[in-house]
Amino acid sequence: MRVATIVSLGASAALGLGALVVARVWLPAQAAKAVHGPAPVVAGVPVVVAAGPIPYGEKLQAKDLTVLQLPADAAPPGAFTTVDQVLKQDAGGAPVALTPISAREPLLPAKLSGPGARPTLSAQIGEGMRAYTIGVTETAGGGGHILPGDRVDVVLTRDLANQQLPDGGHGPHLQSDVVIQNVRVLGMDLNADPSSVHPAVAHTATLEVSVQDAERLALATQAGTLSLALRRVGAAEVAPIRPMAVNDLGPSTGAGAAFDGKAVALIPVHRRAPRPKAAGAPPAGASVIVVHGDKRESVTVPTAHFGAGV
Repeated sequence: MRVATIVSLGASAALGLGALVVARVWLPAQAAKAVHGPAPVVAGVPVVVAAGPIPYGEKLQAKDLTVLQLPADAAPPGAFTTVDQVLKQDAGGAPVALTPISAREPLLPAKLSGPGARPTLSAQIGEGMRAYTIGVTETAGGGGHILPGDRVDVVLTRDLANQQLPDGGHGPHLQSDVVIQNVRVLGMDLNADPSSVHPAVAHTATLEVSVQDAERLALATQAGTLSLALRRVGAAEVAPIRPMAVNDLGPSTGAGAAFDGKAVALIPVHRRAPRPKAAGAPPAGASVIVVHGDKRESVTVPTAHFGAGV
């Protein structure tokens, strides 16, 4: 009797524990299934993506591509659905990547060249834009640090020695103007790879500009020297600008000139067109400092003595 009692008590405990598990775990799970029902099945569509990173200019092969099932609302418009669509466009050869493509990134026609083509700069030009090339030097081209994909301002420096200002005076010899701002660099020399990371000195720069800016650059190349100013990444502001002349650089204190055999320090005076003088008024002149040994005195000397250099 004692053994039977122990067995009965053990069985009762096991049944009680099982009932507790059913009440705490299984029943709530079943109730949740009854409320929410089975998870809906989302219909997918095939989309061709890159099996791994594809660098700019690489000719695509089957091993570079794979097909994933994506939700219909997540598939990008124009995406390819089979690998053969990519590799045999219009029965032509395999296309070339016109931009770096990341792993598992969907392939789109805009990222690829035509059948069997090479990577062309024209495929990277935005809608309504043009590619215009200007000549640069080692310094005017950013010292080799400007790469495709950067954004720059274009500065024109020209000589206005023979140009007369509206007030009748003669303008400074040199003047700089910002021709256009915040334009994208498409290529430096023959390098059009937007993933370039190695700076190189270039002698031409191809910029993405509007038709009007292309006309402005065509005139600027004939008017003077063009140089590029590299912008910070993400900087898109268009700053207010005005032409800068030599006089904006500040006063000059050149020394070593001579007048009547004596060393003098010249104070530059901005020359303007002559104005009518009142009768008996002393002639206008330039102020100079005459040095006699350790003595200095300021005198006025007619401007004609200095010619065009003052």
